[in-house]
Amino acid sequence: MADEEKELTDELEALREEPGKLKQEKEALNRELEARETTISELQETLTARDTEIAGLKQTIAESEGKLSEINALLSQAVASYRELVVTAHPEIPPELITGDSVAAVDESLRSAQVLVDKVRQGIEAETAKTRVPAGSPPRTPLDLSVLSPREKIQYAIGGKR
Repeated sequence: MADEEKELTDELEALREEPGKLKQEKEALNRELEARETTISELQETLTARDTEIAGLKQTIAESEGKLSEINALLSQAVASYRELVVTAHPEIPPELITGDSVAAVDESLRSAQVLVDKVRQGIEAETAKTRVPAGSPPRTPLDLSVLSPREKIQYAIGGKR
């Protein structure tokens, strides 16, 4: 029985100590809960700040896209005006040959068109030079007597017409 009493006494002491341990565990859990609630509050504030920042950035992006589309429209108008100036400055080049959606593209098409026009011009000048007809009446050449019959030659010599 002494063993039983000792066990019961030990058990009783363990039970008496248990509320103290539970109180300490409860206090530790409460401190941990408060720390987590503080962390959650800080994270919520950070999240709210980030949401505000994201909304501001989205608005900035929308404004930038509007400005970009406006700038692209102005660029298109400027390129079209430049193309018209180039067409006016180079009347020898057909306007259909000058194309492009940027200043560099218009310049490149102008160079290509100029090369083409120069080649065509050289071809036409070469063709014209081959078939050049002198201005005015042709020069007088003596009659080719080798094709005349003897009778025609005699008539020609005495000045007869036939």
